[in-house]
Amino acid sequence: MHSQVITFTLKGMSEAEYLKLCDDLAPAVASQPGLLYKVFIADRATNTYGGIYAWRDKASMEAFAKTDLVKAVASRPNITNFAAKDFAVIEGPTRVCHGLVEAAVASRR
Repeated sequence: MHSQVITFTLKGMSEAEYLKLCDDLAPAVASQPGLLYKVFIADRATNTYGGIYAWRDKASMEAFAKTDLVKAVASRPNITNFAAKDFAVIEGPTRVCHGLVEAAVASRR
């Protein structure tokens, strides 16, 4: 299991326009091979948006990073300060805390 946090700021785009974009892109993101789930995040006070992703494995995350979908979003002029960071998941205590694995299984039912 692998996780990823992507953040960015909006420039010249209202939050309503951004939320519409999220709604439009969500089905394409959801269909990515190896994606267990994505949580869309927002910190309106700092104009920071993005997502927390849970991946079946690092290879799935790396393949997603090379997709036209990611390239298109990252290159939009309204998306600035784009940053992506990946993390290995410490699975034992994560399972105890009903973390990524439990949530991913539950969301697929």
